[in-house]
Amino acid sequence: MAYLFYTLTFFFLVTATALYATRSVWKPLAPPIPYLTAPGHIPDWLYNIHDSLSDRYARIRYSRLPTTFAGDAEAGLHSSTFNLAENIEASDSRAGLDENAKRDVYVIMKRRGVGFDEARRIYVEGVFGREGIGADGRPLDRKAVMFS
Repeated sequence: MAYLFYTLTFFFLVTATALYATRSVWKPLAPPIPYLTAPGHIPDWLYNIHDSLSDRYARIRYSRLPTTFAGDAEAGLHSSTFNLAENIEASDSRAGLDENAKRDVYVIMKRRGVGFDEARRIYVEGVFGREGIGADGRPLDRKAVMFS
């Protein structure tokens, strides 16, 4: 009896995965499903909500990051308080800003719709929180001794 249950479960998962993977092929051919509570046609924005959300996610996830200071400046990863102009004018041969931090700041800028300075502040506060440092720069460890 258990074999039958496991076999049916396996075939169901395989079928569901195949349908999910090929949904772009059969979804346009499927008839619109009416609302459960009121009959009628589903609005296009609701019918295509998965596509719009996946497009938005893909724009954030698959953004190619620049590899030079000039590219960083063109991508908006600079401000008046974080100026890259000196590095660009000096033809700095380094690869630009740190890749991991740059990616995280860029994602924050895209997701929250904030500028570079605000995204950088949010990123630094997150790093501080992971490292056990408060927003004021003091350690959160109760046993820490500070002399001032």
